[in-house]
Amino acid sequence: MQRSRVTIREVAAQAGVSHQTVSRVINNSERVTPETRARVNAAIQELNYNINAVARSMARGQTCTLACLSPNLTDYTFASIIEGAETEARQHDYFILAASAPDGQTFASLIDSLVSSRRAEALMVINPYTDERYTLIPDGVPLVYVGAQPHHGKAASVAMDDQDLAHQAISHLVSLGHRQIAQITGPLEEDCSQDRNAGFEAVLLEHGIQVDPALTLEGDWSATSGFHAVQQLLENHSHFSAIFAQNDRMAVGAIRALHHAGLHVPGDISVIGVDDMPLASYFDPPLTTMRQDTYGIGREAARLLIHAVEHSEEPLHSILIPAELVVRGSTGSPSSGL
Repeated sequence: MQRSRVTIREVAAQAGVSHQTVSRVINNSERVTPETRARVNAAIQELNYNINAVARSMARGQTCTLACLSPNLTDYTFASIIEGAETEARQHDYFILAASAPDGQTFASLIDSLVSSRRAEALMVINPYTDERYTLIPDGVPLVYVGAQPHHGKAASVAMDDQDLAHQAISHLVSLGHRQIAQITGPLEEDCSQDRNAGFEAVLLEHGIQVDPALTLEGDWSATSGFHAVQQLLENHSHFSAIFAQNDRMAVGAIRALHHAGLHVPGDISVIGVDDMPLASYFDPPLTTMRQDTYGIGREAARLLIHAVEHSEEPLHSILIPAELVVRGSTGSPSSGL
Protein backbone atom coordinates (compact mmCIF):
# COMPACT_ATOMS: atom_id res chain seq x y z
CA MET A 1 0.00 0.00 0.00
CA GLN A 2 1.28 3.46 -0.91
CA ARG A 3 2.47 5.50 2.07
CA SER A 4 0.66 8.74 2.78
CA ARG A 5 2.56 12.01 2.37
CA VAL A 6 4.89 12.88 5.21
CA THR A 7 3.64 15.82 7.27
CA ILE A 8 5.52 18.72 8.77
CA ARG A 9 4.61 17.44 12.27
CA GLU A 10 6.28 14.08 11.53
CA VAL A 11 9.43 15.93 10.52
CA ALA A 12 9.23 17.93 13.74
CA ALA A 13 8.88 14.77 15.83
CA GLN A 14 11.82 13.13 14.06
CA ALA A 15 14.02 16.18 14.69
CA GLY A 16 12.76 16.73 18.23
CA VAL A 17 11.54 20.28 17.55
CA SER A 18 8.21 22.07 17.10
CA HIS A 19 6.49 22.24 13.73
CA GLN A 20 6.95 26.04 13.86
CA THR A 21 10.70 25.46 13.96
CA VAL A 22 10.48 23.21 10.91
CA SER A 23 8.59 26.00 9.11
CA ARG A 24 11.35 28.45 10.00
CA VAL A 25 13.98 26.11 8.58
CA ILE A 26 11.98 25.59 5.37
CA ASN A 27 11.73 29.36 4.92
CA ASN A 28 15.38 30.04 5.80
CA SER A 29 14.56 32.05 8.90
CA GLU A 30 17.53 33.41 10.84
CA ARG A 31 15.77 32.51 14.11
CA VAL A 32 17.14 28.96 14.05
CA THR A 33 20.54 27.82 15.38
CA PRO A 34 22.87 25.99 13.00
CA GLU A 35 22.61 22.80 15.13
CA THR A 36 18.79 22.81 15.01
CA ARG A 37 18.79 23.58 11.30
CA ALA A 38 21.07 20.60 10.68
CA ARG A 39 18.76 18.28 12.68
CA VAL A 40 15.69 19.43 10.80
CA ASN A 41 17.36 19.11 7.40
CA ALA A 42 18.52 15.60 8.31
CA ALA A 43 14.95 14.65 9.29
CA ILE A 44 13.63 16.11 6.02
CA GLN A 45 16.06 14.00 4.01
CA GLU A 46 15.51 10.85 6.10
CA LEU A 47 11.72 11.03 5.80
CA ASN A 48 11.83 12.24 2.18
CA TYR A 49 9.61 15.17 3.11
CA ASN A 50 8.28 17.15 0.15
CA ILE A 51 8.69 20.87 0.86
CA ASN A 52 5.87 22.16 -1.29
CA ALA A 53 4.61 25.60 -2.09
CA VAL A 54 1.76 25.28 0.38
CA ALA A 55 4.13 24.75 3.31
CA ARG A 56 6.23 27.73 2.33
CA SER A 57 3.29 29.99 1.69
CA MET A 58 1.43 29.12 4.88
CA ALA A 59 4.54 29.87 6.86
CA ARG A 60 4.65 33.29 5.19
CA GLY A 61 1.01 34.00 5.91
CA GLN A 62 -0.12 33.36 2.32
CA THR A 63 -3.26 31.39 1.45
CA CYS A 64 -2.27 29.58 -1.78
CA THR A 65 -5.81 30.38 -2.90
CA LEU A 66 -6.89 31.94 -6.18
CA ALA A 67 -10.36 33.44 -6.66
CA CYS A 68 -12.27 32.87 -9.89
CA LEU A 69 -15.36 34.93 -10.72
CA SER A 70 -17.61 33.81 -13.56
CA PRO A 71 -20.97 35.06 -14.88
CA ASN A 72 -22.34 31.67 -13.79
CA LEU A 73 -21.07 28.21 -12.89
CA THR A 74 -23.46 26.16 -15.05
CA ASP A 75 -22.49 27.18 -18.58
CA TYR A 76 -20.36 24.46 -20.21
CA THR A 77 -17.72 26.94 -21.39
CA PHE A 78 -17.27 28.55 -17.99
CA ALA A 79 -17.28 25.21 -16.15
CA SER A 80 -14.66 23.78 -18.51
CA ILE A 81 -12.42 26.84 -18.05
CA ILE A 82 -12.68 26.50 -14.26
CA GLU A 83 -11.92 22.77 -14.43
CA GLY A 84 -8.78 23.44 -16.47
CA ALA A 85 -7.71 26.19 -14.07
CA GLU A 86 -8.24 23.90 -11.07
CA THR A 87 -6.14 21.16 -12.66
CA GLU A 88 -3.25 23.53 -13.30
CA ALA A 89 -3.53 25.15 -9.86
CA ARG A 90 -3.38 21.82 -8.04
CA GLN A 91 -0.17 20.94 -9.83
CA HIS A 92 1.36 24.06 -8.29
CA ASP A 93 -0.17 23.44 -4.84
CA TYR A 94 -2.74 26.21 -5.23
CA PHE A 95 -6.48 26.08 -4.68
CA ILE A 96 -9.25 27.85 -6.57
CA LEU A 97 -12.39 29.36 -5.07
CA ALA A 98 -14.92 29.76 -7.88
CA ALA A 99 -18.02 31.91 -7.48
CA SER A 100 -20.83 33.18 -9.68
CA ALA A 101 -20.99 36.95 -10.23
CA PRO A 102 -23.96 37.56 -12.55
CA ASP A 103 -24.19 41.29 -11.80
CA GLY A 104 -22.12 44.23 -10.59
CA GLN A 105 -23.48 44.17 -7.04
CA THR A 106 -22.59 40.50 -6.54
CA PHE A 107 -19.20 41.13 -8.11
CA ALA A 108 -18.50 43.95 -5.65
CA SER A 109 -19.54 41.78 -2.69
CA LEU A 110 -17.30 38.92 -3.80
CA ILE A 111 -14.34 41.23 -4.35
CA ASP A 112 -14.79 42.45 -0.78
CA SER A 113 -15.13 38.99 0.78
CA LEU A 114 -12.53 37.13 -1.30
CA VAL A 115 -9.94 39.63 -2.51
CA SER A 116 -9.99 42.70 -0.28
CA SER A 117 -10.05 40.43 2.79
CA ARG A 118 -6.99 38.57 1.42
CA ARG A 119 -8.74 35.19 1.52
CA ALA A 120 -7.44 34.87 -2.04
CA GLU A 121 -4.10 36.12 -3.29
CA ALA A 122 -5.08 36.68 -6.90
CA LEU A 123 -8.12 36.93 -9.12
CA MET A 124 -9.27 35.32 -12.36
CA VAL A 125 -12.28 36.88 -14.11
CA ILE A 126 -14.12 34.93 -16.82
CA ASN A 127 -15.88 36.93 -19.56
CA PRO A 128 -15.22 40.38 -18.14
CA TYR A 129 -17.78 43.11 -18.66
CA THR A 130 -17.29 46.54 -20.17
CA ASP A 131 -18.55 48.47 -17.13
CA GLU A 132 -16.60 50.02 -14.26
CA ARG A 133 -16.82 47.14 -11.77
CA TYR A 134 -13.11 46.34 -12.20
CA THR A 135 -12.15 49.60 -10.54
CA LEU A 136 -13.23 47.85 -7.31
CA ILE A 137 -10.30 45.43 -7.51
CA PRO A 138 -7.55 46.62 -5.12
CA ASP A 139 -4.35 47.81 -6.76
CA GLY A 140 -1.56 45.28 -6.69
CA VAL A 141 -3.79 42.19 -6.80
CA PRO A 142 -2.59 39.83 -9.55
CA LEU A 143 -5.39 39.70 -12.13
CA VAL A 144 -6.06 37.60 -15.23
CA TYR A 145 -8.98 38.12 -17.59
CA VAL A 146 -10.26 35.00 -19.34
CA GLY A 147 -12.28 35.54 -22.49
CA ALA A 148 -11.34 39.11 -23.29
CA GLN A 149 -8.32 41.37 -23.49
CA PRO A 150 -7.96 44.01 -20.77
CA HIS A 151 -8.71 47.62 -21.59
CA HIS A 152 -6.03 48.75 -19.17
CA GLY A 153 -2.54 47.61 -18.23
CA LYS A 154 -3.38 46.09 -14.85
CA ALA A 155 -4.30 42.58 -15.98
CA ALA A 156 -2.90 39.66 -17.90
CA SER A 157 -5.32 37.84 -20.18
CA VAL A 158 -6.05 34.63 -22.03
CA ALA A 159 -8.69 34.94 -24.71
CA MET A 160 -9.92 33.61 -27.98
CA ASP A 161 -9.25 35.94 -30.86
CA ASP A 162 -12.98 36.68 -30.93
CA GLN A 163 -12.94 38.98 -33.93
CA ASP A 164 -11.07 36.37 -35.95
CA LEU A 165 -13.42 33.67 -34.60
CA ALA A 166 -16.43 35.55 -35.95
CA HIS A 167 -14.53 36.35 -39.14
CA GLN A 168 -14.00 32.63 -39.80
CA ALA A 169 -17.60 31.73 -38.97
CA ILE A 170 -19.19 34.38 -41.17
CA SER A 171 -16.68 33.81 -43.98
CA HIS A 172 -17.77 30.17 -43.99
CA LEU A 173 -21.42 31.19 -44.37
CA VAL A 174 -20.60 33.74 -47.07
CA SER A 175 -18.53 31.16 -48.96
CA LEU A 176 -21.64 28.96 -49.07
CA GLY A 177 -23.56 31.82 -50.67
CA HIS A 178 -25.36 33.36 -47.70
CA ARG A 179 -25.93 37.11 -47.79
CA GLN A 180 -28.69 37.59 -45.22
CA ILE A 181 -27.18 36.39 -41.95
CA ALA A 182 -28.80 36.81 -38.55
CA GLN A 183 -26.77 36.92 -35.35
CA ILE A 184 -27.57 35.98 -31.75
CA THR A 185 -25.03 37.61 -29.46
CA GLY A 186 -24.12 36.96 -25.87
CA PRO A 187 -24.75 39.76 -23.35
CA LEU A 188 -23.51 42.89 -25.07
CA GLU A 189 -21.99 44.27 -21.87
CA GLU A 190 -19.41 41.47 -22.14
CA ASP A 191 -16.25 42.26 -24.10
CA CYS A 192 -16.21 38.98 -26.01
CA SER A 193 -19.76 39.53 -27.32
CA GLN A 194 -18.77 42.95 -28.62
CA ASP A 195 -15.61 41.59 -30.24
CA ARG A 196 -17.55 38.81 -31.98
CA ASN A 197 -20.10 41.33 -33.18
CA ALA A 198 -17.28 43.50 -34.55
CA GLY A 199 -15.90 40.51 -36.47
CA PHE A 200 -19.38 39.67 -37.75
CA GLU A 201 -19.94 43.16 -39.12
CA ALA A 202 -16.43 43.40 -40.57
CA VAL A 203 -16.92 40.33 -42.77
CA LEU A 204 -20.25 41.57 -44.08
CA LEU A 205 -18.73 44.92 -45.01
CA GLU A 206 -15.74 43.20 -46.66
CA HIS A 207 -18.17 41.42 -48.97
CA GLY A 208 -20.30 44.46 -49.64
CA ILE A 209 -23.19 43.17 -47.54
CA GLN A 210 -25.15 45.82 -45.68
CA VAL A 211 -25.30 45.34 -41.91
CA ASP A 212 -28.94 45.11 -40.84
CA PRO A 213 -29.26 45.87 -37.10
CA ALA A 214 -32.67 44.16 -37.07
CA LEU A 215 -30.95 40.83 -37.75
CA THR A 216 -28.83 40.98 -34.58
CA LEU A 217 -30.54 39.99 -31.34
CA GLU A 218 -29.03 39.77 -27.87
CA GLY A 219 -29.07 36.52 -25.92
CA ASP A 220 -27.67 35.48 -22.55
CA TRP A 221 -25.69 32.37 -23.60
CA SER A 222 -28.62 30.04 -22.74
CA ALA A 223 -30.46 27.76 -25.18
CA THR A 224 -33.69 29.46 -24.12
CA SER A 225 -32.43 32.85 -25.26
CA GLY A 226 -31.48 31.37 -28.64
CA PHE A 227 -34.96 29.89 -28.96
CA HIS A 228 -36.64 33.19 -28.14
CA ALA A 229 -34.35 35.16 -30.46
CA VAL A 230 -35.37 33.03 -33.44
CA GLN A 231 -39.01 33.29 -32.43
CA GLN A 232 -38.63 37.08 -32.50
CA LEU A 233 -36.96 37.02 -35.91
CA LEU A 234 -39.80 34.90 -37.28
CA GLU A 235 -42.49 37.06 -35.69
CA ASN A 236 -40.84 40.14 -37.24
CA HIS A 237 -40.89 38.43 -40.66
CA SER A 238 -37.13 39.02 -40.95
CA HIS A 239 -35.39 37.78 -44.08
CA PHE A 240 -32.36 35.56 -43.40
CA SER A 241 -30.86 32.31 -44.67
CA ALA A 242 -28.31 31.66 -41.91
CA ILE A 243 -27.78 32.28 -38.18
CA PHE A 244 -24.52 32.92 -36.35
CA ALA A 245 -25.05 32.11 -32.66
CA GLN A 246 -22.21 33.26 -30.46
CA ASN A 247 -22.23 29.99 -28.51
CA ASP A 248 -23.43 26.43 -29.04
CA ARG A 249 -26.18 26.54 -26.44
CA MET A 250 -27.89 29.45 -28.18
CA ALA A 251 -27.38 27.66 -31.51
CA VAL A 252 -29.21 24.61 -30.16
CA GLY A 253 -32.07 26.82 -28.98
CA ALA A 254 -32.16 28.45 -32.41
CA ILE A 255 -32.36 25.08 -34.17
CA ARG A 256 -35.16 23.99 -31.86
CA ALA A 257 -37.15 27.14 -32.66
CA LEU A 258 -36.64 26.62 -36.40
CA HIS A 259 -37.82 23.01 -36.16
CA HIS A 260 -40.80 24.16 -34.08
CA ALA A 261 -41.71 26.56 -36.91
CA GLY A 262 -41.54 23.72 -39.47
CA LEU A 263 -38.21 24.83 -40.96
CA HIS A 264 -35.31 22.53 -41.77
CA VAL A 265 -31.62 22.98 -40.90
CA PRO A 266 -29.70 23.46 -43.12
CA GLY A 267 -32.27 23.04 -45.92
CA ASP A 268 -34.08 26.25 -45.05
CA ILE A 269 -31.72 27.96 -42.60
CA SER A 270 -28.06 27.27 -41.80
CA VAL A 271 -26.84 27.58 -38.20
CA ILE A 272 -23.30 27.92 -36.85
CA GLY A 273 -22.28 28.11 -33.18
CA VAL A 274 -19.19 28.65 -31.06
CA ASP A 275 -17.43 26.34 -28.54
CA ASP A 276 -17.75 22.79 -29.95
CA MET A 277 -19.21 21.52 -26.70
CA PRO A 278 -19.03 17.71 -26.30
CA LEU A 279 -22.60 17.08 -27.54
CA ALA A 280 -22.28 19.31 -30.61
CA SER A 281 -21.64 16.39 -32.96
CA TYR A 282 -24.73 14.57 -31.61
CA PHE A 283 -27.24 17.37 -32.23
CA ASP A 284 -29.82 17.07 -35.00
CA PRO A 285 -28.27 18.01 -37.30
CA PRO A 286 -24.66 17.84 -36.04
CA LEU A 287 -23.60 21.39 -35.33
CA THR A 288 -21.11 23.37 -37.40
CA THR A 289 -19.19 25.42 -34.85
CA MET A 290 -16.02 27.27 -33.93
CA ARG A 291 -13.96 25.03 -31.66
CA GLN A 292 -12.17 26.52 -28.68
CA ASP A 293 -10.10 24.60 -26.15
CA THR A 294 -11.82 25.90 -23.01
CA TYR A 295 -10.05 23.44 -20.71
CA GLY A 296 -6.68 24.48 -22.11
CA ILE A 297 -7.61 28.15 -21.79
CA GLY A 298 -8.34 27.57 -18.09
CA ARG A 299 -4.99 25.89 -17.56
CA GLU A 300 -3.16 28.71 -19.34
CA ALA A 301 -5.02 31.31 -17.29
CA ALA A 302 -4.11 29.63 -14.00
CA ARG A 303 -0.49 29.33 -15.15
CA LEU A 304 -0.38 33.05 -15.90
CA LEU A 305 -2.01 33.93 -12.59
CA ILE A 306 0.35 31.81 -10.50
CA HIS A 307 3.30 33.27 -12.35
CA ALA A 308 1.97 36.76 -11.58
CA VAL A 309 1.70 35.85 -7.88
CA GLU A 310 5.19 34.42 -7.66
CA HIS A 311 6.93 36.89 -10.00
CA SER A 312 5.11 40.15 -9.38
CA GLU A 313 8.03 42.18 -10.71
CA GLU A 314 7.69 40.76 -14.23
CA PRO A 315 5.51 42.36 -16.94
CA LEU A 316 1.99 41.06 -17.57
CA HIS A 317 1.22 38.95 -20.61
CA SER A 318 -1.80 38.68 -22.88
CA ILE A 319 -2.36 35.55 -24.95
CA LEU A 320 -4.68 35.32 -27.96
CA ILE A 321 -5.73 31.81 -28.97
CA PRO A 322 -7.12 31.05 -32.45
CA ALA A 323 -10.39 29.17 -32.92
CA GLU A 324 -10.88 26.32 -35.39
CA LEU A 325 -13.80 25.96 -37.79
CA VAL A 326 -15.50 22.55 -37.50
CA VAL A 327 -17.90 21.96 -40.39
CA ARG A 328 -20.75 19.54 -39.76
CA GLY A 329 -24.32 19.17 -40.95
CA SER A 330 -26.00 22.37 -39.77
CA THR A 331 -24.63 24.60 -42.56
CA GLY A 332 -25.11 24.37 -46.29
CA SER A 333 -25.80 26.46 -49.36
CA PRO A 334 -28.90 28.67 -49.12
CA SER A 335 -32.14 27.67 -50.75
CA SER A 336 -34.79 30.34 -50.51
CA GLY A 337 -34.16 31.25 -46.86
CA LEU A 338 -36.67 33.53 -45.21
